[in-house]
Amino acid sequence: MIDTPSLVDQYCHGVLRAELGLGTFERQLAPGSAPAAAGTTFFDTQTGFAVRRWCPPLLGLEPHCPPARYLARRRELGVLETGRRLLRASGITTYLVDTGLPGDLTGPAELAATGDAAAHEIVRLELLAQQVADTSGTVDSFLANLAEAVHGAAAGAVAFTSVAGVRGGLAAVPEPPGPGEVRGAAGRWLARRAAGTAVDDPVLLRHLLWVAVGAGRPLQLHVGDRDPGALAGFAAATGGLGTDLVLLHEYPHHRHAARLAGHFPHVYADLGPVVARTGARAAAVLAEFLELAPFGKLLFSSGARGLPELHVVAASVFRGALARVLGEWVGDGAWSRTDAQRIAGLIAEGNARRVYRLGAADAYPLTAPGTAGRAWGRRQPCGR
Repeated sequence: MIDTPSLVDQYCHGVLRAELGLGTFERQLAPGSAPAAAGTTFFDTQTGFAVRRWCPPLLGLEPHCPPARYLARRRELGVLETGRRLLRASGITTYLVDTGLPGDLTGPAELAATGDAAAHEIVRLELLAQQVADTSGTVDSFLANLAEAVHGAAAGAVAFTSVAGVRGGLAAVPEPPGPGEVRGAAGRWLARRAAGTAVDDPVLLRHLLWVAVGAGRPLQLHVGDRDPGALAGFAAATGGLGTDLVLLHEYPHHRHAARLAGHFPHVYADLGPVVARTGARAAAVLAEFLELAPFGKLLFSSGARGLPELHVVAASVFRGALARVLGEWVGDGAWSRTDAQRIAGLIAEGNARRVYRLGAADAYPLTAPGTAGRAWGRRQPCGR
């Protein structure tokens, strides 16, 4: 038996504070998707089936109970108690939380208190740039304040993340833009920022990423459905500068991401929410991910947001898939059980602790004595 009792979730979001009806809950099972077609339900997905397998027993119900019964039990317990039961049963001991999404989501301190875990903040670069722009009057002040804000955030955050950087032409032009290019791009974007325009200028996005590279924290890049092999130029340009790159959510190009991680010493990769989304087929996807990369370069993350159930499902499915894949290799004689257990521990938490330099006290505090039932507390400033 390959055991991974402790997990570091190296990329996730907070959970919703509000009570959820059936429709809202279903939409959270497939965030970012269009509504389910008439007469269908998102419960009829690998994620939906996985939720019904793993989560009802944590709330005192039988596995695979009907969705209506599960949601009724959820309302009976209340959102706070539901979150507490689910997160504390997940086996996730440390959360790295991207705080850059809109909505009524819990922050790192709240997630830590609810899950009786440690938590760290990941700063989303595009949101930081927008906040700086809204308090800067000129192009020069914006660029100066942006550099100061990124380096200031590095003192408290465990990592930076970028959603738009890969889409913004990083693959085509990996090198940092020149000062004149940056000033021109910043001026054009600031002229549109009054209308609420997000950071979308390719030159400005590249500049933002390079400022983050100089700040000395790991930089997470959302790959999405793009081929991560296109980032080889950026990986080569940033080699030896002291900043690790972590490729997020590369499915269906996960093999390419694993190969890139194997080629560059400072590049790492995870699978993210595809583990939960593939459910019963997760072992096959994970086995492909393990084909090419050195095992010290692969990380676990849930990518979960909105529902504590998604943290549970990601952790449970990942454990089962990893145990199945490595167990088969042990059974075939390809691996020793000792090596399999060691590698499982690396992927589950050891690699993340090394990449993000996580220590026992290097996080939001665990739930204080006498407050074990509390959640959704006031967000504390992130400190290291």
